[in-house]
Amino acid sequence: MIKLKIKTGDIVRVIAGDHKGEEGKVLRVDREKNKAIVEGVNMVSRHTKPSAKNPQGGIVKKEASIQISNISLIDPKTKETTRVGIRVEGDKKVRFSKKSNQVL
Repeated sequence: MIKLKIKTGDIVRVIAGDHKGEEGKVLRVDREKNKAIVEGVNMVSRHTKPSAKNPQGGIVKKEASIQISNISLIDPKTKETTRVGIRVEGDKKVRFSKKSNQVL
């Protein structure tokens, strides 16, 4: 399993594909499939049958997963996409922005 540099709660921008340029917060990361679900990006329509939970049924819009390689972290300082590095400070591993060299 690969160590991913994107975590839940990060603000990311889509850098490739149909939703290129869109931004959102990472809701969930699937490490086995190398995919992430980003808030408001890659919306799909799900047709649901009426049930006890949803008696009306109908069409529900929800986010679908997107490949990790197609998203890039946004640096909070410069508001631009950046690559992520990992370094040891003291006895802790920290992620840092390659553009601004700031700890994330």
